[in-house]
Amino acid sequence: MWKSTLRLNVSPQLRCFTKRRFWSSFSLEEVDAPKRESIHPNTPARTRFAPSPTGFLHLGSLRTALYNYLLAKNTGGKFVVRIEDTDQNRLVEGAEQNIFDTLKWCKLDIDESPIRGGPYGPYRQSERKEIYQKYAKILLDKGMAYKCYCSKDRLLQLRESAKLLKPPTNVTYDRKCLSNHDQSEDSFIIRFKSPYNYPRVTDLLHGELNLQPQYNSKDQRYDDFVIIKNDGMPTYHFANVVDDHLMKITHVIRGEEWLPSTPKHIALYDAFGWTPPKYIHIPLLTSLQDKKLSKRKGDFNILSLQEQGILPEALVNFVALFGWAPPRELNVRTSEIFNLDELVKQFSLDQLTKGNTKVSDSKLHFFQKEHFQRTLQNEEAFRQLIDEFYPEFKILSKGKSKGYLLTLFHHLGPNLDNIHGVADHKYLFDDVDYTQVKPPKDTNQAKQIVDNILKHGLDNAVDRLASQGIQKKTTFMTLRAALSGGKPGLPIPALISLLGEKECLKRIASYETTIL
Repeated sequence: MWKSTLRLNVSPQLRCFTKRRFWSSFSLEEVDAPKRESIHPNTPARTRFAPSPTGFLHLGSLRTALYNYLLAKNTGGKFVVRIEDTDQNRLVEGAEQNIFDTLKWCKLDIDESPIRGGPYGPYRQSERKEIYQKYAKILLDKGMAYKCYCSKDRLLQLRESAKLLKPPTNVTYDRKCLSNHDQSEDSFIIRFKSPYNYPRVTDLLHGELNLQPQYNSKDQRYDDFVIIKNDGMPTYHFANVVDDHLMKITHVIRGEEWLPSTPKHIALYDAFGWTPPKYIHIPLLTSLQDKKLSKRKGDFNILSLQEQGILPEALVNFVALFGWAPPRELNVRTSEIFNLDELVKQFSLDQLTKGNTKVSDSKLHFFQKEHFQRTLQNEEAFRQLIDEFYPEFKILSKGKSKGYLLTLFHHLGPNLDNIHGVADHKYLFDDVDYTQVKPPKDTNQAKQIVDNILKHGLDNAVDRLASQGIQKKTTFMTLRAALSGGKPGLPIPALISLLGEKECLKRIASYETTIL
């Protein structure tokens, strides 16, 4: 038997969150489970990614989608995407399309969704209103839910008065409508009749948790949360429980911020007599300044990375390590570079970590360089990259062929981490501005080199000048200044080949006239 308190294991952000939400008891206990016992399922898992289209997909949401995808695919299960759009007032135009475009770009193949369909649809919550009404009526008939006719002003007064209590509480409702309500009112909400003590929560990552609301003994209130709003639409708490059950979801991987809400969900499962899925609450993503990332606090739109030339393989590799580590063997060096197929094979819940993850752009660029070099070695992937980039390159290069682009990458590729890095070599297509080029230290020697090349040509120029006592390094430096304005990146033979002899001699002559 192994026991410990959650206070020693949970992140500081989670402790602050739960304290703010007035949970008085928050303990972790793993009973009759060896410390090394596997939590990874050995049967097919049905997982779901259930975003709300109230903003574009960000890093935290992508990680949630990825982990659910990896668990489903690793176990031979199904990955479901469900759109939670019941809060119609907060929907953002284009957000739902952005979600699907991002998942497609990252190559996360969806088994069931509003677009793909499936046996448990509809997969958009706004289209499931009658289903929620049906299950709300079941709870009403069982006496486990009731209609509340209280005005907004009265509910606001209850919330404000609860804050003034000592100790304060966010358990605010006084159950006035449980047995005494004005049924002449047409507008009402439906509340769940919550238990005074919530059932314990078993989380595969954190263990057994006892999460209870903080009550004020002198002013009895109840945590009777809303399950159906006055527009007939469900709240998140109700809809996600009904949907997860009906869609046969076996595992729910979601952010740690949802952990304090989980007792409500377990209570609903108990009320219906259903078995809840296995829960895994993963740690928060933070900036290097320990600030939580979210779509409301400046975290960027994922597809903006695509526009910058970031490869989806690099991004997925980057995100996969936000709270998961590949299995390691003692004294065996383990690589962190994985493509999606490799991640599916390697992924296990046993390697999830509990601590918050700091997001560093430098790590993304490390993975980008590694995966870009992998792409260059994969003929099919490289050709696809070239095909996608060529229309932009054709404009940049003023009409150069796709074959020219392939040759350019043959020379430049090993030094690039991004296909857009080609734009740093515009000197191949534009005239060199020699007014921005520094004169050589030895003007006479540079003039000797230039005159010799213009007279005898580029063939064997380096060896020919070496026989006259001019170092090869000096000849190369002079040629680089004349041909590219001194820009590094391409070897001189490659630079000459890409420019062509006629253009090279033209530039050398211009260099002599302008600089020497």
